[in-house]
Amino acid sequence: MGEIDDAIERADREAFTREPPKTLKGQIGYLLKQLGSAKAVAQVLGVTADSVNRYRRGARKHARADVAAKLNDAVRKRWQPQVRKRRQKQAAASGGITVETRARFGYTAPVGTTDDGRFRRLTVHLPPAYAQRLFDARNQGASDQQMRGIIAEGFKEVYFQDGGSRAMGLSDVEINDIDYLDLDY
Repeated sequence: MGEIDDAIERADREAFTREPPKTLKGQIGYLLKQLGSAKAVAQVLGVTADSVNRYRRGARKHARADVAAKLNDAVRKRWQPQVRKRRQKQAAASGGITVETRARFGYTAPVGTTDDGRFRRLTVHLPPAYAQRLFDARNQGASDQQMRGIIAEGFKEVYFQDGGSRAMGLSDVEINDIDYLDLDY
């Protein structure tokens, strides 16, 4: 997963109305209910179906660190999909998305102006259309670079051009060297 994907995952987790199961047995039980079989859960976790059944029965109380991390990720990824969907739909329809980042921004500008890229710390609220484009791109398997392009386009319009009142000669904005990126919707 890329930086944008991770940021969307973090924003989704903030929407949880209930915490996901924390115990090994609870997490295994939840995944069994979601995926239907010990074999399917085993494939996701990279263990055998027998191991999954031992976790379910409580015969094994602790999973290896790598298996526990995969298990936690798998549960969180599938937890409360309707809550996630509702929040994303609201952001795409009316709320928009807030992007907070520290990254190097470069751009193409007219002759006589500076187009040197430099690090900036920005918090920009992008309109709902950009949220919709970002979620659509993610759902269609877009690369991190493609999703960065959508955010950069939003920054160009909202921040650099201030909705059409300045920097009209600015043609391309690029986000490079992301220090951190966080989304909220």
